[in-house]
Amino acid sequence: MKRISVIGSGLAGMSAAATLAKAGFDVEIYEKNDKAGGRLNHFESKGFRFEMGPSWYWMPEVFENFYREFGKTSKDFYQLKRLDPSYRVVFSKDEHIDVPADFESLVNLFESIEKGSGAKLRKFIKHAEIKYRVGMDDFVWKPGQSLTEFMSYEVVKNAFRLQLFRSIASEVKKTVRDERLRQILEFPVLFLGATAENTPALYSLMNYADLKLGTWYPMGGMNKIADAFRQIAEDQGVRFNFNAAVESFEYTAKSVSSLKVNGQLIKTDGVVAGADYHHVDRHILDPQYSNYSESYWDKRKMAPSSLLMFIGLDKKLEGIKHHNLFFDADFKRHADEIYTKPQWPSDPLFYICAPSKTDDSVAPAGFENLFVLIPLAPDLDDSNDAILENYCKVIIDRIEAFTGTTISDNIIVKKFFSVKDFKAAYNSYKGNAYGLANTLDQTAVLKPSIRNNKLKNLYYTGQLTVPGPGLPPSIISGQLVGREIARKYGQYA
Repeated sequence: MKRISVIGSGLAGMSAAATLAKAGFDVEIYEKNDKAGGRLNHFESKGFRFEMGPSWYWMPEVFENFYREFGKTSKDFYQLKRLDPSYRVVFSKDEHIDVPADFESLVNLFESIEKGSGAKLRKFIKHAEIKYRVGMDDFVWKPGQSLTEFMSYEVVKNAFRLQLFRSIASEVKKTVRDERLRQILEFPVLFLGATAENTPALYSLMNYADLKLGTWYPMGGMNKIADAFRQIAEDQGVRFNFNAAVESFEYTAKSVSSLKVNGQLIKTDGVVAGADYHHVDRHILDPQYSNYSESYWDKRKMAPSSLLMFIGLDKKLEGIKHHNLFFDADFKRHADEIYTKPQWPSDPLFYICAPSKTDDSVAPAGFENLFVLIPLAPDLDDSNDAILENYCKVIIDRIEAFTGTTISDNIIVKKFFSVKDFKAAYNSYKGNAYGLANTLDQTAVLKPSIRNNKLKNLYYTGQLTVPGPGLPPSIISGQLVGREIARKYGQYA
């Protein structure tokens, strides 16, 4: 039985591990942190349980497809609840829009704000659904090793339907004139790593995922997903090692023969690197075996980092929903300060997740659990805690102005997590939170390869390779790599 060592227990790593173990491989995971889940991290304080990573549950079919591979469904692990409204968008202290879960209600809402936009929204979402289905069927499941993967008649025919060479901004402008409605339609690409003007119209598929497939929440918290993947992996025989940092490799005949873990050498027949790709490529591998130079990595366009704030209140906060987008500042200026002229934002947009609006288990009775996120340019210097405290005050002031409620004296838990913490916790390149920017020149075969070009038994999975960042793509990434390795050894995954 071939022994495969997986570095990192994020969703991609666990997805690959479970897929390989099911195919008959002997699989062991080495995780530098003390729990499974990677960025699906959490901590507890004073009766609060704070999620530290992804908080949006989109594209539920991808999760269900993975669970089905192992004879399970999400119901075996957690109760999914569809949020309605999906989220609240705040435009000023006096104006907000709640995005309804029901699509017909959304069409009526658009029409009430801008005459004629309801019919245009239907057309926009119909095209977005085509992109979603074509993307999921013909593109996402490609390992990205060669252009020949995309040379079938169906793929070439459908490529023209994906609008790769038009921007999402141009498509949105054709659909609505009202600036508020534009921001709602452009919101899903905010974290893809480029402005809407520089993001291919292909990514309106995210609007379909958002506005038709819905926004969901696993009761008990997003950490339930990590628990589910760990249970599935262990049921297949995968062994987990925590506080186990992989430091280097040993090599034999153009292969990795051993991993050095906490000073101990462990033999292996193959490796799946689910840790940060740049970290493995430039800091674990010997230089002669790196796939890419440091200059290559430095030229990659990265998606944003984030300043995260975890705030526990000793009272309820009225006026907010489970998900809240504060677009009560200059949208374009903040985007430029992330992507065009990287700097600390002068007047940031931000996002608040209040899971205690849906889930009583994440906060003491009568208290509120707030997760605040400000998107930032990657690699900013956040060593001065005064900067973080100042942004916290700015955000608290704007929350108080919108809700009409004072909360500054009701904060009983406060914690920051920012660029330096992404680097320390996840070895994240430049402290990014969302991987590579989803630009045309970093798509499919133009992403970092899932295979090492010089070592025949080293593969990569996760947000810096195909198909890209986010929970559903990470699941698929792990399955892709698992199947590639199984095919190599003549086994079925």
